[in-house]
This record gives sequence, structure tokens and C-alpha cells, in this order.
Amino acid sequence: MDHNLTSLDSAAGPRPTLREIFGGFLGLGLISFGGALPLARRALVEQRRWLNAEDFTDLLGLCQFLPGGNVINLSVAVGMRFRGIPGALAGLLGLIAGPSLVVIGLGVLYERTQDDPHVRHLFAGLAAAAAGLLISMAVKILLPLRNKPMAALIAALGFIAIAIMRLPLLPTMLVLTPFSIYVASRSAQ
Repeated sequence: MDHNLTSLDSAAGPRPTLREIFGGFLGLGLISFGGALPLARRALVEQRRWLNAEDFTDLLGLCQFLPGGNVINLSVAVGMRFRGIPGALAGLLGLIAGPSLVVIGLGVLYERTQDDPHVRHLFAGLAAAAAGLLISMAVKILLPLRNKPMAALIAALGFIAIAIMRLPLLPTMLVLTPFSIYVASRSAQ
């Protein structure tokens, strides 16, 4: 297990400090209105190079399987990977500190302006932009799977089960996870 963590860490850029983990996730939390996953991928893979694309996809898959918000889980997992428990706390606190204050302020403002039609239109536009960011991130996450047809098949099965057939996430993951572990172990041989 330690060998895998070491090889994953060396596949990306330099190991971030606690301050860098906190600052990275604080910045991510402050700019990620409407959905943090697309921005998290860009920040962690493309800008900071803490993870490569494949490592991000693998870690995100684990974070999606765990209870709680995906990006929150990701902040904890990335911090834990590089700096242990202090890193996990730095990632989590960085991610939620600024946005919590902003959300409280916006909640107070919305309470006073919610009946204004301009405000309603603003929120409709923000929802559309968030959907676009989510689609963009999904495409980027799928790119590392283009040379792995079985992994792409598992992703497609998950999409069909959850998005089209409306099956619950937990039973879907309980079926697909052992299957994906089996496929990954066969491809590693």
C-alpha cells in the first residue's frame, strides 16, 4: 500500500505544505460557486500539479463512494495523502472557511431580495452555468478512461443506472465497485 502512495505522489508535482493545502482549498472554495468539482480538477491537476489526471479520477471515485460531499471528501483525501491528519484538516478547513462566511452573507442578502424577479433570473443563470461546469468536468474525468475500455464501460453502466434508470447510488456502487476492482486487478496483471 505504501508503494502505491509513493508512486502516486511522485507521478504528480512536488508535495504541498500544510499552508499550500490550506491556501489551495481556500482559494478553491472561494471561487467555486455552482460546483467545485470542475475547478478542483483544474486546480489539483492542471495548475498545482499535485495529482495527475488518472490519480485525480481514482481519488474522486473513492470520494464519490464515501458519504458526504465529493469535494469535501476530496479535500480531506488530498490533505491526508500529502500531510496526514494535519493535511486533512488543512484541506477541509481551507475548503469550508471562506465559503461559509460568503454563504451566510448571501443568505442574509437573499432573505431581503428573494421576491425581486431580477434575483430569480440571476439564480436561474447561475444554475445553467453550474450545469455547464459539471458537464465540462465529466468530460475531463472521462479522458483518462479512453484507453481503458472496461473502465469506460463501468462508468457508462454507473451513468445508466443512476442518471437514466434512477437507481439509488448505494446499491449501484455496491454492485459496480466489486466489478471494477475485479476488472482493475485483471488489467494490472
